[in-house]
Amino acid sequence: MNSTNKVIGFTLIMTVFVAVLLTGLREVTKEKAALNEEIFNKRAILMAVEKHLPDGKKVKDLTDGDVAGIFGSNIEQVGLNMAGEPVEGVLAEDIDMAKERKKPEADRLLPLYVYTQGDQKFYIISIRGNGLWDEIWGNIALEGDLSTITGAAFDHKGETPGLGAEIKDNPGFGTQFAGKSIYDEQGNYTSITVRKGGAKDPKHDVDGISGATVTGDGVTEMLQRGIKYYEPYFAKLKSNI
Repeated sequence: MNSTNKVIGFTLIMTVFVAVLLTGLREVTKEKAALNEEIFNKRAILMAVEKHLPDGKKVKDLTDGDVAGIFGSNIEQVGLNMAGEPVEGVLAEDIDMAKERKKPEADRLLPLYVYTQGDQKFYIISIRGNGLWDEIWGNIALEGDLSTITGAAFDHKGETPGLGAEIKDNPGFGTQFAGKSIYDEQGNYTSITVRKGGAKDPKHDVDGISGATVTGDGVTEMLQRGIKYYEPYFAKLKSNI
């Protein structure tokens, strides 16, 4: 009996010790983990304007310091309400799109990143939707005309490797969006369609991913809805040009 009590006592002590140790490690590394996540998210945003980065650099070749430097000197962050109005004191990077989706549409905030390179401005918007298994999201960069896409990058939470996950893993999927237009020649909003069987409209379609129809349809819906959220802001911006 005495031996059993010793074993139980030792087990309890070790359990408490490990729990305290893990809690301590989590607290010590929490700040570093938050910084790593912040840099990761900023890299994802820069992917949408990769071809316009200084000195022709690729995002994968940027150091963490480079990423922070570009955000500090080349990017203006704006938080928008659904009426397209900037919200004072709100930075784009502080807006959690996953949490915003849980709010009523009228109460949501939208992140906007204005990237300046030389005399050019690019408007990076963030969109979020549903794939086959879970949420998908992306960053879309528009040229100064607020119609032409200059770059796009996508990610996902749980799409199937080799199929739906290709929206992130296959660089060719995102590059298809460059040069596409979200408005037709009459100025009507069209968005972009991920077309099963191949693009038909050279200005408004991209090729779908073989075997990933549901994910492709999810990207189409996400683009159609998510880009349109920014139209009130675009209208205000155009009226001031």
